[in-house]
Order: sequence, then C-alpha cells, then structure tokens
Amino acid sequence: MRRALRLLPLPLSIAICLPAMADDKPVNWGLCPATDVLPVFDDAPKADKAAAATRDQQDTDIEGDQLLGTTTVPQYQGNVALKRGDQFLGTDHLSFDTESGNYIAEGNVRYQDSSIRMVAKRAEGNQEADTHKISDIKYQLVSRRGNGDAESVDLQGAVGQMHRSTYTTCDPSQPVWKLSAPQIEVDNDEGFGTARNAVLRIGKVPVLWAPYFKFPIDDRRQTGLLYPQLGLSGRNGFDYAQPIYFNLAPNYDDTLTPRYMSKRGLMLTNEFRYLYDGGRGELETSYLPNDKLRDRDRGQFQFGGYHNLNSTWQARANLAWVSDERYTEDFSNRLLGVTASNLQSQIGLYGTGENWTGGVMADYWQLTDYTLTEAALPYARQPRAFFTWDKPVLPWLETGVYAEAVRFTHKDIHGKIVDADGEFVRDGTETEMFGGSRLDIKPYVSLPFSGAAWYVTPTLAYRYTGYQLDRGLADQIRLQNLDAAGIANPTPEQLRGNTSPSRSMPIASLDAGMFFDRETTIGGKSFLHTLEPRLFYLRAPYRDQSDLPIFDTRDFTFSWGQLFRDSRYTGADRQNDANQLTMALSTRFIDQTTGKERFSGSIGQILYFDDSRVTINNAQSPVEQGKSAWIADANYAINDRWNLGATYQWDPKYKREDLASVRARYLMSNDGIVNISYRHRLNPDGSNLLKQADLSFLYPLSPRWSLVGRYYYSIEDRKPLEIIGGVQWDSCCLAVRAIARRYVRNREGELNNSFQIEFVLKGLSSIGQDTDRTLRRAILGYYRDDLYLVPPSNTGADRDDYDPNLIP
Repeated sequence: MRRALRLLPLPLSIAICLPAMADDKPVNWGLCPATDVLPVFDDAPKADKAAAATRDQQDTDIEGDQLLGTTTVPQYQGNVALKRGDQFLGTDHLSFDTESGNYIAEGNVRYQDSSIRMVAKRAEGNQEADTHKISDIKYQLVSRRGNGDAESVDLQGAVGQMHRSTYTTCDPSQPVWKLSAPQIEVDNDEGFGTARNAVLRIGKVPVLWAPYFKFPIDDRRQTGLLYPQLGLSGRNGFDYAQPIYFNLAPNYDDTLTPRYMSKRGLMLTNEFRYLYDGGRGELETSYLPNDKLRDRDRGQFQFGGYHNLNSTWQARANLAWVSDERYTEDFSNRLLGVTASNLQSQIGLYGTGENWTGGVMADYWQLTDYTLTEAALPYARQPRAFFTWDKPVLPWLETGVYAEAVRFTHKDIHGKIVDADGEFVRDGTETEMFGGSRLDIKPYVSLPFSGAAWYVTPTLAYRYTGYQLDRGLADQIRLQNLDAAGIANPTPEQLRGNTSPSRSMPIASLDAGMFFDRETTIGGKSFLHTLEPRLFYLRAPYRDQSDLPIFDTRDFTFSWGQLFRDSRYTGADRQNDANQLTMALSTRFIDQTTGKERFSGSIGQILYFDDSRVTINNAQSPVEQGKSAWIADANYAINDRWNLGATYQWDPKYKREDLASVRARYLMSNDGIVNISYRHRLNPDGSNLLKQADLSFLYPLSPRWSLVGRYYYSIEDRKPLEIIGGVQWDSCCLAVRAIARRYVRNREGELNNSFQIEFVLKGLSSIGQDTDRTLRRAILGYYRDDLYLVPPSNTGADRDDYDPNLIP
C-alpha cells in the first residue's frame, strides 16, 4: 500500500512566538488598511481548530489535473492540492519518490491551516529523513495578524533554521515597525527559538539590536529577559528596570528585576510564584542597599496565597512588611502611597457552608506614616474566631446568629518630635498599651413577609458583649470616666476599674416597603416609572457603655446605607440606643424600548424620637432628638453619551450642606471620554474635611492622535493633588504614549515631576514604563469596559470577615 504524503511541517517560529500581546488595552486594528495580507485560498478546506485537533488521524488526499511519471515516482501537474484536516498545500507541480521519500513542489506553492497562511516558490525535501527546504516565503498569521517573509527555511525534524526573515503586524505597504534577523534557529521539541543579530526598526530607523535573542515558540515558558521599563522623575532621577524571568518548573517561576535609580542606587526586586491543584501564592521582595537619599538600607516583603484544605475550608495569608515608615511613600507612584498610614498582615483559616461561615485568624499592623505614632495603629487581633449562621426555617421565618471571640493587642507608643531639620524622630518616651479579650454574640429572628408589590420584615435580635480586660486598660477607662464626671481626688477603690464589663440588650427593627409602577410617555418615548417608598423603624434601649473599651469601633460615615442599619457604629464596642424612623423614597424611569434606566433618584431622612445617649467617647456629643441630615442621590443618563450624577446631604439643624458631590461623564466616539467631578464634605464640627475638583479626559484629535490628561485639585489646600498631561499616537501596528505627571509625593505636600513614554508594538510587546496602568487609574473609562464593571458593595458583609452591624 502506498504511503500517504505528509504535509510539510512549517514551524515558522517567528510567526508563532513573537505575537504575544504585552499590552492589556484592546488593540485597535481598525486603523489597518488591509484585512488580509495573503487572501484566503479558494481551493483550501475550511481552516478551523476542530479539524486541526484531528489532523494526525486523517489521511492526505492528493489531487491534480494530470498524473504522470511512474508508480514509484508519481508526478502531479496543474492545480495540485494536498488536503488533510485543516491543512492545505497547493502547487503547480509535485513529484514524489515513494521509495526514497524525496519530493519536490515547484511553482505557486501555497500552504494554509487554522493558524497560518503562506506562499513560496519552491519546497523540497525527504519524507524519510524528515528534512525540508522552503524558498522565498511570505506568510500571514490567521488570528494574530502578524506577517512577514523569509528567504528560506531549512527543517530537520523538530529543528529548523529561518534565513533572512522578518515579522511585523503592519500592512506591508506601511511597515511602521519591523523585526528582522539574518538567522533564526528553532527547536520544536524544546519549545524555543534563537534569533541572532535581530534588529527592530521603526520606519527605517533601527532602534534595538540584539546579538542573541531567545524566545518561546509555544505556550511553554522560557527563561530569559523581559522588556525593560524606563522612566524619569524628580524623585528617583533616571529610572531603569530590567526584568529577568526564570522558568523553574511548570508550576512555579521567578522574576528578578534589577532597578537602577540614579538618585537612589540599585534596587533588586524578586517575584516568586507557585501554583498547584490546591492553591497558589506569590512572594515579592525588594532590597535597596544604602539608599542615597535616605542613607540607609531599605526593603519590603509581601506574600499572598491560599491553600484549599477541602471544599469547605481554606487557609489564606496576606503578609506585608517594609523597612521603614517612609517606604510606601517613596516607592509608590499613586496617591495611596501618601495617604496610607499602615500595612496589615493577616493569616487565617476560613470556612463556608450552605448556611454558615466561620474561621479563625490573626492580624498585625505596621506603621507607614512617619508623621504619626503607634497610637494611630488599630488594635491587632491575635487571635480572632468568628461564626455566622443564617437559615430560613419557614417561608416566613428566618433565624441566625453572629458570634465573635477575639483577643486585642497593641504596640507600645513611642513619642515623636520634630527636630531642627524638620524630621520626625522619636523622643525616647514610651507609653505601654494594654489590651483585652471580647466575646460578642448576636442571635436574631426575622419574619420576612412579602407580596408582588410590598414587603414587611420585622426582626428581633439580642446582643451580648462581654470583656476580659488587662488591669491597666480597665484602670485607664475608670480614670477617664472620673475626669468626665468631674470627680477630684478619687479614692483608690474608685480608681480601680472593672476588668470584666459587659453589655446586653435587645434590638428590634421593622423594614417595610412598597413598589408602584406605571407606564408613561415623555418626549414621545415610553417609560416605566416606579415609585418605591420605604420605612425602617429601629428600637434599642439605652445601656451605659462607658466602662467598655474602644478596640475596633468607629462611627459609620453617614450615607444612604446608614439609613437602614441597626447600629451607627462599625465594631462591637458600642451599640447605640435608638428610637428612630427612617423615611425614604426612590423613583426610577426605565426606557421601555431598551430596558435602560434613564433616571434614578432617592431621598431619605431619619427621625429621632428620643435623644441617643451612647457615644464613642466622653467628648462626643450625643445624637439629639429631631431630624438627621437629608440624603439625596440622583443619576440621569441624558442619552447614550451624557451621564450626570449627584449626591447631597443637607442638615436642617445647622442649615448647612454636610456633603455635596456632583459628577458628569461624556462618552465620545473612538473611545473618547471626559469626566468632571466636585466633592465637598464637612467634619462633624463643621470644618471642611475636603473640597476637591477633578477633571480627566481622553480626547481623540483624529483616528491616530489623542490627548490624555487629568487635573485633580484640592480647593481647600489651594494646590493640585495630581496633574497629568500627555499625547497618544495610534497607528495600524504601533502606539506611542508620552505623559508628564506632577503629583503629591509626601505628607508635607511636596510635588514630584515625572515623565513616562511607552512604545507599544502591537502584536509584539511594549517598551518603556507602564503608562497604561497610570492612565487607567487616573481616567475612569480609559478602558471603556471599566465603566460597566459592578463595584463591590461597601455596605455588605464580606464572607471572610465579620461585622454584626451589617445585617443583610
């Protein structure tokens, strides 16, 4: 039986490996003038991946206008076509020696499969020795848009060589950039290729030369250099980072990044990642010996990972450490590095079931603000156990319990002063901090009744919170209470605090609402108009809690969600007394044609029937009988491009606005966007907490050119927080982004200047700093898809954490 002729193995390495996308932003191929560099061959079979998966099990069909020669050396003439699965080889003339295995294909040689399409003048080789030589090649990648040519390809089994080859994602008529190499060696068994004397040209200008360039040709990772990052800033000077990737094993790898900063020195950053069936993790470390600006060694450590013990339980850790209190400020490019005052490390065991969640964990806090002392740190929970259970017993009966047991510890406080140079330094004083243990249990019963247009949910809960305090903390609390009561010269017995204080109290609430809707027409368009009134009544008796410590409790920021909570405090150290009613009303206009919500608005207020006497501390004023501030929120989608929103809080008691926030967004064509916002919030004492204006935009000047920018300004401080200005140029296959940035770099309000430039070779990689990350953070909608992501709720309970105040 005559052996079937195998199709030519064409591992065009540069066409397979180099198109790895390095830029996250979706590539705009619409600027490319041509769709196919090589048109689809009419006589080729459909090139789909399903056929490619079974090609090895199929025979090769050979067709031609004429069959000449002998039985052992058949010769096919005219429209010769070889087909197997998704593979196709066409030529004008094919001769094949069935005994020796030699073949020659001449004239209009064409090859196509699901991944590549190519044409050549000649192909010859030997089937037995698995050697092939293909001459004068032009190729195009089917899915990745890469294309190029090669003078010849020599293949010997899994190993091959490409001579004088090129690769680009540009149209051949407009080669904005091109990568060329006189020789590329390929090893399919090992999964890598080696290019020698490779040259990258932008236009006709060579911008990068690599005497030896090793790269992967399939999904297997390879050890080697990644693309560098370049930058220039007033804080670090010239900034160059060169990542080096180490492929240690299929399930773990390592990236070592030497980073040179002309004003600081050489920093080494290392990232180790691992992955296995039951979990994964990532360890990042950095070390900068003798920072020239700080005159000391500096570094950081960060680990995040988890391990699944079974389908119910998971061990998880997030650990962080920095060498000094200025580290996050000096090495963060975001405003968060200036505002963050601490780092949290946490390790724990967490479980979840059908009706319950629980776990045991511990955490630790490190100070990262040199202007503060350890007094600003939260108490560490070492350890903490929590459990929640919630189960519908009947359609109208739901029961549950929230429980937590925790031991609180705190670092001692070291005092600080400002020295002659204006630096914050320790003054040698030390204040011992005491801790304690807390048990908090809150069972509840709820009766959810509802119909098609209404619901009524009464809930009754009972909360018990008990403590075991260190003697020093109990005595401190007693002394504070005596001072607040104006008792002078207390006796030793009066100074002795209660080490086992507790609080127990019932909490009752009633949540009720209705839904009204009607069809209406506005401006000739049909809308569904809803009206949704809601009442929430809360009743809790007063309990004296002055003997209880404050470990992890603070006031909730007054907001829409606060209208419907059963406590105005986060944490269990305080439970407010209440006799209050929330009245709220929401309305929406929904386009009947598209289903889009064109307008939504809500307004609400709390009526306090009695004074609420419980406070966080003795200096805080209680909530008096009367009315809370009005809370209003509205959002109006004028059309598919314009969107307006506003949030407003008005306090009728003091006749002032506690919060005003206005935002507007305009969507342009070609991914353009403009965001404008204004925020103003007061402190409880009436002073300004913040007053800020923010403008950001991506403005297309043409299909290729666009401007990007942000102006983030603090009206209260009369200074900018961040200014970004830049330009983008986008072509068929090359994008260039250049941005200048001026932003607050430390807590004294000093500004830093930086300049970033990035070349994005579409289908290849990017060279320069990650401007994409900077712009995505600064301009909401720089990635249009970001506008449609649903943000996580900041009022719901996290399944991995416990807060008994956040009842669903």
